Amino acid sequence: MTQKSLKITQSFFIALFIMASLVSCKNNQEKKETIETTDSQPENQELFFEISLAQWSLSKPIIEGKMDPMNFAQKAQEMGFTGIEYVSGLYNSEIEKKGLATVLDTLKARSERYDVENVLIMVDGEGDLATSDEAERNEAVENHKKWVDAAKFLGAHSIRVNLFGSNDAEEWKANSIDGLKKLGEYASPKGINVLVENHGYLSSNAKLLVEVMKGVNLPNVGTLPDFGNFCLKRDGGERWEAACIEEYPRYQGVKEMMPYAKAVSAKSYAFDKTGQETTIDYGKLLKIIKDAGYTGFIGIEYEGEELSAEEGIMATKELLIAEGSKL
Repeated sequence: MTQKSLKITQSFFIALFIMASLVSCKNNQEKKETIETTDSQPENQELFFEISLAQWSLSKPIIEGKMDPMNFAQKAQEMGFTGIEYVSGLYNSEIEKKGLATVLDTLKARSERYDVENVLIMVDGEGDLATSDEAERNEAVENHKKWVDAAKFLGAHSIRVNLFGSNDAEEWKANSIDGLKKLGEYASPKGINVLVENHGYLSSNAKLLVEVMKGVNLPNVGTLPDFGNFCLKRDGGERWEAACIEEYPRYQGVKEMMPYAKAVSAKSYAFDKTGQETTIDYGKLLKIIKDAGYTGFIGIEYEGEELSAEEGIMATKELLIAEGSKL
């Protein structure tokens, strides 16, 4: 081999070595970046539940005229929600002006436009399903039927009803069973559930409410456990606003209601510096919910005063994701 050929051969191998070194460095760097990216990802991102937005969280701006309730689907979509829960009372003025059918047409069209699922309707102001007056109870059943039809039209799976009435436990149970069974039998062939929330007085006594569920004994009649609302008695006998003087055990109540639950409401009021709710242990409640086998929507229902409606909603959402991702 001539000296010139030797130099060419040496140059070739040197170039080959440099190329191999560069490829090796690049692969090692890519491997390092992949490891660092993987290590930086939060663990256990998948939740066992879905998150919806309950319209009551936005009740303050709606009532104050700062938000049009007809834009609920758009607002929820902008905040990153895939499911929404309507509140019937927030549409009273719209229904008076345009009629229920027109309002429902608009709500359905907008839910489809913004690609959010209509989960349920929380129904208020349609009469007392647990009153001791049979005529009034039957009238309340009739009043609720249009909301069963509305849920069917919107593609929602349930309506939420209230059980106020007598403060006598046995009388309340009998009345509740009667009212719920009549409404449940109407809703059953339409594929709609009738759900009872713990919403004050005897409806917040989870043990009694479970006895009502057993008495009704219909697969489409169930519960909607709320993280709050376990007040049994308020000062002066008031239904709302006044200070609570007797409360049902929160975690026991949710656990007792879960076997009949077809929806869940995540109530929130205030948050500490770490993002935890100051009065409700979300981690403990989510563990109860998961252990019950529930995998449906959990609706955010912020009722606080320290944060704006939007801030409170997002704080609740972040807390649900943080605690839910641990389970």
